[in-house]
Amino acid sequence: MAAVAGKTYPAVQIEIDPDRVAEFARAIGADPAEGVPPTYAAVYSLGVTVPTLFADDEAAIDFSHLLHAEQEFEWTRHPRVGETVTSTGRVASDTSRRGMRFVSFEAETTDAAGARVCRSRALFIIRS
Repeated sequence: MAAVAGKTYPAVQIEIDPDRVAEFARAIGADPAEGVPPTYAAVYSLGVTVPTLFADDEAAIDFSHLLHAEQEFEWTRHPRVGETVTSTGRVASDTSRRGMRFVSFEAETTDAAGARVCRSRALFIIRS
């Protein structure tokens, strides 16, 4: 297994779909009329970028031994319903300790003008 620290994956565009936002808001007990819930970043930021990591043969993520240990978001602003944003994922670090692999994955989400909307980070621990 080769460490993939620093590897960047192709950008993914996603529209902040009104129906999906409303469903998400209702599912978490939020009011859909209040716009995009902050935790919707799990969809437009990490949710669209992490699958490229998991599908990457070079990264060799053993999904059967994966633990999603941490997740965090930092917003410059929240996206608007109907807006199209672009998220780009990269492996911030890939280290091994005590028989476990720690993969830190970050995604940067920008608007149509290229301005940052959100930065997200997830830590995955893969047990041997």
